[in-house]
Amino acid sequence: MLQRRRLLLCLLLLAPTATPAAAQLRGHGGPVRALALSRDGTELVSGSFDTTAIRWSLAAGTAEAVLRFHAGALNAVAFLDDGRIVTSGEDGRIAIWRKGQAKPADVLLGHSAPVVQLAVSPDGQTLASASWDGTLRLWPLAGGAPRALEGHRQNVNGVAFTPDGRALVSVGYDATLRIWPLAAPGSPRILTLPSPLNAVAVAQSGEIIAAGASGKVYFLSAAGDAAGEVAAADAPLIALAISGNDQRIAASSIKGAVAIIDRDSRSIARTLVGPGLPAWAVLFLPDNRGLLTGGGDRVIRRWNSETGEQVGEVAIGGAVDPLAGLEAEPGARVFRACVACHTLKSHDGPRAGPTLAGVFGRKIASLPGYDFSPALKNLEIIWTPQTLSKLFELGPAAYTPGSKMPEQRVGAEDRSELIRFLEKATRE
Repeated sequence: MLQRRRLLLCLLLLAPTATPAAAQLRGHGGPVRALALSRDGTELVSGSFDTTAIRWSLAAGTAEAVLRFHAGALNAVAFLDDGRIVTSGEDGRIAIWRKGQAKPADVLLGHSAPVVQLAVSPDGQTLASASWDGTLRLWPLAGGAPRALEGHRQNVNGVAFTPDGRALVSVGYDATLRIWPLAAPGSPRILTLPSPLNAVAVAQSGEIIAAGASGKVYFLSAAGDAAGEVAAADAPLIALAISGNDQRIAASSIKGAVAIIDRDSRSIARTLVGPGLPAWAVLFLPDNRGLLTGGGDRVIRRWNSETGEQVGEVAIGGAVDPLAGLEAEPGARVFRACVACHTLKSHDGPRAGPTLAGVFGRKIASLPGYDFSPALKNLEIIWTPQTLSKLFELGPAAYTPGSKMPEQRVGAEDRSELIRFLEKATRE
């Protein structure tokens, strides 16, 4: 019971471990909708229905920054080759972020409905976006007007470049898969599949993989010819990923299970069973075995795709544990859930959440150098032992409306111990 209460406490939760990259990543206040990995595989960006993106360090096992800009749910994220992050979603805007900046460096406008998928060309020069306005757009990252690709009769749900960068593949709710030549304007090749399509991926060999409402994964040649299918789930499939060595396909469903498909044999090697909520995003790690999933339970889970087991449940301890030596204090044990996102001393600076150093006596959302949710800046709360306790008694939605914190409450005994600990630990 105590462990459960600990897990409910923090805005951005990722407890440190001896092997941080193996930990589950908890931090979003809503379902995790999208995942993308940096070119070197050391950083992850996630997008959520809570309207934020989080940049994570997989090497350190910490949430490094929260990106707040969009007016609705985030559906799509991407890393550019130079380390910039791209986010988009319900508001149709595409934001490009430079590392360390609290606001987007560029905002791309053009879509009139939610953007649900992003893809970066193999040469890193072009961004593609798929939207529910029925179009795709190609954005030159060096600047210039976008090129619109029109033809889908309903929502466009997925987009991917071919490995040579000469074509773009899209899928939509109209049950069509389209292969668009990019060298010169021309009509796409259109393939109609048996069901509405939600996701597409392209292997390094050029083979195209698509999935959708039927629960089947469809394989097509680079030219678009049928090359097999696999019944992966008894529910609609909503996300696809392919391993870097082209050997495995991950297909996740609206019910949360993830089928790991052997690409050569067109057979299911195993099924990863999650919490039963939609697995909106799947992503293979560079070792081709590790797999990340994001879903309706707000957690980014790490799996061993070869054994089907989850890796690294949220744990405590570790060589860089900032609470080492304080475990005897009950309040420290409650605070354990927050150490990945909130530091206790000013010299440690902010993480994904602001530092709590000197928090008592400070007005809410007033700490210099941290980008707070705009709604918090209009509140007249001064943090005292009483007001901080009230936050976790009533929950953020009631006490700090407009906060991006997930709804949570902490019991009276744990709350008292936590406040006593913070009164001592946050003194400067």
